[in-house]
Amino acid sequence: MNFLLALHITAGSLAIVSGFIAIFAVKGARMHRQSGKIFLYSMLALGITGAVIAAIRSQPANVVGGSLAAYMVGSGVLTLRRREQAFYWVDAAAMALALVIGYFSLTIGLRVLHSASGTSDGVPPAPLFVFAGVTLLAALGDLRMILVRGLQGRQRLVRHLWRMSFSLFIATGSFFIGQAKVIPKPIRIFPVLITLAVLPLLLLIYWVVRVLFTKWYPRRATDFVQPMPIRRSA
Repeated sequence: MNFLLALHITAGSLAIVSGFIAIFAVKGARMHRQSGKIFLYSMLALGITGAVIAAIRSQPANVVGGSLAAYMVGSGVLTLRRREQAFYWVDAAAMALALVIGYFSLTIGLRVLHSASGTSDGVPPAPLFVFAGVTLLAALGDLRMILVRGLQGRQRLVRHLWRMSFSLFIATGSFFIGQAKVIPKPIRIFPVLITLAVLPLLLLIYWVVRVLFTKWYPRRATDFVQPMPIRRSA
């Protein structure tokens, strides 16, 4: 248990630092790619260890948070991979996982809402409902990937950006808000902590708007988005 907790804390620290570097770095540049790799593995470790620790401690809300973090970062990275025929089974598995996470988040939220305490290990129902909505929205995105046989262009990049940014938000929110008590009092300035916690969401909106509604994407897309192979009919 101590090893899992140490790994969880280390992974969380690396995820937050590398995530902010990746999100501010020039997209497609070496720093963006390298920090993105660190962020991927750190978030997977953070999410998996967090879910396992929460399961051991009987904290269902945190199981949802850890599972969602791992799902988001994993599916976000896979969005930019080259896609072969067998790859769509991965999309189907991701959609199934998202539906399971969304279902449990919703049911736990409803249970907490009608409980006497109104919280589950300090977690109110509102975040659980938000997680449920986001996860079900992501599952619809996975279904779209399956139906259209993969996204192209701006839509492909937006899927990558919002999933990676939301996974970073789970990490920052869990630390700067959920674990604020471990931050030394002299620097425990709550407006600053809240700003750091929600900054990934603000950057998510910024990047989605920039990709969809400006000329930035055509200038930068070839630097970091691998073209999807064109299937020729027999």
